[in-house]
Amino acid sequence: MSKAVENLLKAQQFAMSILPKIGGFPYLAEALRKAGITQNIWNLPSCQSIYLTEHGSVVSQGTPLINTTVDVPPFDREALIKALRIDQAGQSTFAEFLKASWEAGVVSYIVDFEKRVVTYYGILGESYSENYPTVELGSGD
Repeated sequence: MSKAVENLLKAQQFAMSILPKIGGFPYLAEALRKAGITQNIWNLPSCQSIYLTEHGSVVSQGTPLINTTVDVPPFDREALIKALRIDQAGQSTFAEFLKASWEAGVVSYIVDFEKRVVTYYGILGESYSENYPTVELGSGD
């Protein structure tokens, strides 16, 4: 296992141990930032996630949202914001959030851990960005 993979997995494991039930994303993001991870690039519907880190780049393959040929949904900013608010309120799982984002026309999103911003993209270059709050991590950070 490379240093990049080992570092990412350790940071993710730590983050999962401290996440609050609601509003956990900023804690995950801060744990990854402190571990030297600078960006996370998600591709939907494949659920492929690429992490750019100080030790090299890492790819993680999740379970794809589709398994056949389908139309790409049009970008729907309001539906995306609704999916974000539901997730932020702790009313959806991460898998449900990804599915709702795809259905809102998101084909990729980039988390910039240094700037604390997530930008969601549609197939035609449409985008929506949101900053997330700075948080303090508990012991072990």
